[in-house]
Amino acid sequence: MNQEIFTARAHPNIAFIKYWGNRNSAFRLPENGSISMNLESLHTTTSVAVDPNLREDRFTLNGEIRSGSSFERVHAFLDLIRNKASNPYFAEVKSSSNFPSSAGIASSASAFAALAVSAAAAYGLDLNEKELSILARMGSGSASRSIPTGYAEWYASDSHTGSFAETIAPPEHWKLWDCVALVEKSGKKVGSTAGHMLAGTSILQPARVASAPSRLDLCRSAIKNRDFQKLADIIELDSNLMHAVMMTSHPPIMYWQPESLLIMKHVTEYRKNGLEVAYTLDAGPNVHVICTNKSHLEAKRRLGEIPGVLEVLSSPPGGGAELIHSSQN
Repeated sequence: MNQEIFTARAHPNIAFIKYWGNRNSAFRLPENGSISMNLESLHTTTSVAVDPNLREDRFTLNGEIRSGSSFERVHAFLDLIRNKASNPYFAEVKSSSNFPSSAGIASSASAFAALAVSAAAAYGLDLNEKELSILARMGSGSASRSIPTGYAEWYASDSHTGSFAETIAPPEHWKLWDCVALVEKSGKKVGSTAGHMLAGTSILQPARVASAPSRLDLCRSAIKNRDFQKLADIIELDSNLMHAVMMTSHPPIMYWQPESLLIMKHVTEYRKNGLEVAYTLDAGPNVHVICTNKSHLEAKRRLGEIPGVLEVLSSPPGGGAELIHSSQN
């Protein structure tokens, strides 16, 4: 019997105000809210087919059949959907991305957002955007922000249903660019899930969390008013705070590489000399350089000339996760 294949596409996002540390790890409820921008040029495409003849789930990533921890994470996520749909059958999952994974470019965000949309459709669930954001959060916290379009805010909450992301501005509101200066393409040694567990061991984490609401207000206002200088100040501060927590955790996590620091220093100088650019780093060594539309091409050119930069990816704001087609196999 032919099985129907449901295919979804989602974009990674770059967090302007960061998520680091959980108040509830089982439900991936964040200690503080966060704000992000989806990246149109980067994407993950995932297909799901429910097959009554399968004896276990099958997961293929970028053409390679996966086992181990990555498979187990997908399998556990599908179990959540099977329980919700009261459907016991296993599924064939095929996923691919057009950018490096596990390198601080939110690959898990786009991966689980795309999987949430495609698997929910494959199992016959009719979920709205809020419900999909909550579901995606269970696979990867930042995946909740890849469900809505454009600039999104993910709310912290003590309840499962209260922690979700929604759009605060559409992509066309402000054509910023994210120029991702890649200094490393291999997977990071300490994944975000493990890092979140260590956040509470840093003496700086309580202060970072307590001051997050004011940074969220400043960032939200900067986006609303398209005020780049205010945005630059707050996203660099927030990035530095998160990495300070990482570096002072037990054991410490050091994602920055010498090339990362060099890029940050250059970006600071570029802005002093009139180029509208600002840096931010997620959990990895690669540097996201946020810039205005008029500064984008010059910023990309300059970044490509910095020693140690392997490649510069660039993207404007992107849309939300969506089901792109279904077909019979």
